[in-house]
Amino acid sequence: MSMENDQLRRIVEGALLAAGQPLNITRLQSLFEEGQVPAKDELRAALEEIQADCCGRGFELKEVGSGWRFQVREESAPWVNRLWEEKPQKYSRALLETLALIAYRQPITRGDIEEIRGVAVSSHIIKTLSEREWVKVVGHRDVPGRPSLYATTRQFLDYFNLSSLEELPTLGEISDLEKLNPELELGIEEPPGQAPAQPGEGDMFAAEAGQADGDQAADQDQASADAGVAADPAGTDAAGTGY
Repeated sequence: MSMENDQLRRIVEGALLAAGQPLNITRLQSLFEEGQVPAKDELRAALEEIQADCCGRGFELKEVGSGWRFQVREESAPWVNRLWEEKPQKYSRALLETLALIAYRQPITRGDIEEIRGVAVSSHIIKTLSEREWVKVVGHRDVPGRPSLYATTRQFLDYFNLSSLEELPTLGEISDLEKLNPELELGIEEPPGQAPAQPGEGDMFAAEAGQADGDQAADQDQASADAGVAADPAGTDAAGTGY
């Protein structure tokens, strides 16, 4: 590797360590003065070399929805997590079902979610998902009342360590929430005072999975396209494939 490539790699490594958040290739290019901006393929090659060099270490270079970042490897996380005293936040079953439906059926309205789940969607759930920046309004359905359409964001992909929606387990692979939960690494916990789930509510996603077997490929393509709108109104690809 030439000295020039060595320097490019050091700059990329330093920027990723200092940023504290994922950086995409366009953002990395902005670090260089005019006339010295490396081509996208040069930066991607440098990133892939850094990624390969992390093999066997306790950390890795990972491409997620917003770009590239250094992170602790999953197998080391149980020990590293003890650096922080707070316990991971747990979420209600209703919130998990709502998030799953938005992720797989986006763009989707609150009424659509209620129709599938068979119960009302609490405003607190939508507020929580919006405050976490996992979902956002991407438009309104052209029907009376113009209900908001919800889709996932880049932050959703980043949090769940995904580079694109295509990395989600397919609906045909999920039979119930107990199988979905470990895939997304979410805890299921009903908040104090909240009524228990209605009979059959836990089978909601299993029914969705069975219904989707025939058209799940089309759903995934639609979801990926819609997530791009959700994550970046300017038109940047939410899945990270445009970097």
